[in-house]
Amino acid sequence: MTHYQDDIAAIQELKNANGSAWNAIDPESAARMRAQNRFRTGLEIAQYTADIMRRDMAEYDADSSVYTQSLGVWHGFIGQQKLISIKKHLKSTNKRYLYLSGWMVAALRSEFGPLPDQSMHEKTVVPALIQELYTFLRQADARELDLLFTQLDAARAAGDETAAEFIQSQIDGFETHVVPIIADIDAGFGNPEATYLLAKKMIEAGACAIQIENQVSDEKQCGHQDGKVTVPHEDFIAKLNAVRYAFLELGIDNGIIVARTDSLGAGLTQKLAVSQAPGDLGDQYNSFLDVEEIGEAELGDGDVVIKREGKLLRPKRLASNLYQFRQGTGVDRVVLDCITSLQNGADLLWIETEKPHVEQIAGMVDRIRKVVPNAKLVYNNSPSFNWTLNFRQQAYDQLVEQGQDVSAYDRDKLMSVDYDDTELARIADEKIRTFQRDGSARAGIFHHLITLPTYHTAALSTDNLAKGYFGDEGMLTYVRDVQRQEIRQGIATVKHQNMAGSDLGDNHKEYFAGDAALKAGGQHNTMNQFS
Repeated sequence: MTHYQDDIAAIQELKNANGSAWNAIDPESAARMRAQNRFRTGLEIAQYTADIMRRDMAEYDADSSVYTQSLGVWHGFIGQQKLISIKKHLKSTNKRYLYLSGWMVAALRSEFGPLPDQSMHEKTVVPALIQELYTFLRQADARELDLLFTQLDAARAAGDETAAEFIQSQIDGFETHVVPIIADIDAGFGNPEATYLLAKKMIEAGACAIQIENQVSDEKQCGHQDGKVTVPHEDFIAKLNAVRYAFLELGIDNGIIVARTDSLGAGLTQKLAVSQAPGDLGDQYNSFLDVEEIGEAELGDGDVVIKREGKLLRPKRLASNLYQFRQGTGVDRVVLDCITSLQNGADLLWIETEKPHVEQIAGMVDRIRKVVPNAKLVYNNSPSFNWTLNFRQQAYDQLVEQGQDVSAYDRDKLMSVDYDDTELARIADEKIRTFQRDGSARAGIFHHLITLPTYHTAALSTDNLAKGYFGDEGMLTYVRDVQRQEIRQGIATVKHQNMAGSDLGDNHKEYFAGDAALKAGGQHNTMNQFS
């Protein structure tokens, strides 16, 4: 017997035990509702998805071609439609995740309105969005199973046992839309206790993987902007520990921590690290500071100095009271950050870079893997990069190295539409197409994500609709470019009443009230035009 049939039998026993008071209860209807509500709590989701992600990590260790992917989403509906599309086109959600971007939370979900990515938004919005995403994914399960149950009833009514058996096999083998989510906790929103409290809320909402960065919480900047300020390793380790304790307290023993370093583009630190002995973590952190050697006579009131190797070193302090690192130390700091994080509880790494370049990433990962051989990355395929320009310049440089004639190209103006149909553009586009595959094979990238894609797609599609609708084309723009495409491409939202749960609700009404149910899906429902 299948789990579905087991539930029918178990509920039938309950009905028998409760006698005539349960006469109206149909065991199969109740079993269907159970199947449609597989996950009853966020912690069940967190455990289920943590198991998936750990399995995927092990598979990647064995074969770097089986990397994972996600798209950043900012609303439950967007996440739901992404997973519905994946199941429709690719037939499985395997190796496909969700990403929750702190940037999009700040820009789109704060009650203050649009905010920059500086941890100014309400931190409770983050677990609320995780919960919202999984609510929509669970509704996608309920809706898809409801369609199968309706087909099953029709096959049974027609006496078609072959069709009924096939549909039942689809129900029994149903793949959920619920997938792992990598959730951005920024720099922890405060001290380690604040990080722990917020991490708990995120895990309780369903997060199996939490990404945390090594910036100062109250000076946090977007990873692709200037003015980033990092913290000493001991401070960051305390927050890694806070997240791990949150996972352990809630029983998600295999929860995943993604440690992000912004050191490649961060030239500042808010404070000096505490050092107990030469060569310890604090000493290594401080060794990257921009300092000047001074004598005791040069000490001024309020000066801060470090004694290293018998010398007095005065770090250069800015008007902001921040200290700066020496130019050219970013890569070395990234490598130290990553090794230290992996040796102190992190499971995956995130290196924020200024451009998408496989060899640049690989150069850092090669050094990290000399110490931690199975180091793996989550990589941000960021919309903050000009992908077309970056890869056309990489293609240009490649042609130069090969001795090819590049006199037809201006390297600084390769974004121009004039180059769109050139051989250089075709080389660049092929590099873009294979970037994720190449990065996973060469640079240890286990997970590729785009942080803000649905922010940009929402803006682009709305611009195209508004341009035509409010222009000369009027309604034709919507009909031709939206509704007709939904019909032609089989986009489920064309039957928006069904997507919102109307048919599901009708079936529930029939469970509850039988023939007396007042249903919305009758012959006068205009959704019938899309049958």
